[in-house]
Amino acid sequence: MKTLAHSEMAVSVSAGFNMGTTGRILLVDDDRAIRVMSGKVLLRSGYQVDTAEDGQAGWEALQANSYDLLITDNNTRRFSGVELVRRLRSAQMTLPVVLALGTLDTEELNRSPWLQVAASLLKPFTTDQLLEVVKEVLRAASNTRAPGGVRLPLLTEAWRQVQPFPHWGLNE
Repeated sequence: MKTLAHSEMAVSVSAGFNMGTTGRILLVDDDRAIRVMSGKVLLRSGYQVDTAEDGQAGWEALQANSYDLLITDNNTRRFSGVELVRRLRSAQMTLPVVLALGTLDTEELNRSPWLQVAASLLKPFTTDQLLEVVKEVLRAASNTRAPGGVRLPLLTEAWRQVQPFPHWGLNE
């Protein structure tokens, strides 16, 4: 994981939540200019941002820290954004994901609906598009959490998988 350094801008430190927003975001992109620009925009909008320069560094950050959102480029070094999401889901992490794509090729996502990507962002994107997607995904995620922070869709899915015993022992 790489937190934006002084030369890029230190964005992992909580700073001026000027728009009333909250959220800790991991931004994974191997393009330094995109990491810096997106990180600055998100920071100025009140988010805490950590960055990673490739899928492997992103995976290490996800294992070491708690995030509210993952934004990942699909075309990163060491392994792709889709592979990062696969690892995330295989580890039972329910973190919402925004997948940034150079081309809108959803074939792989359609083959793997269990990856549950919250949104995709077509590159090149504007700062307004980035902020709108982040805001909507975080809002939707917060609406699906129970008061204790447990995500309701996960509970609902787990409940569906519970198979009752043939005889519960009631009134028998």
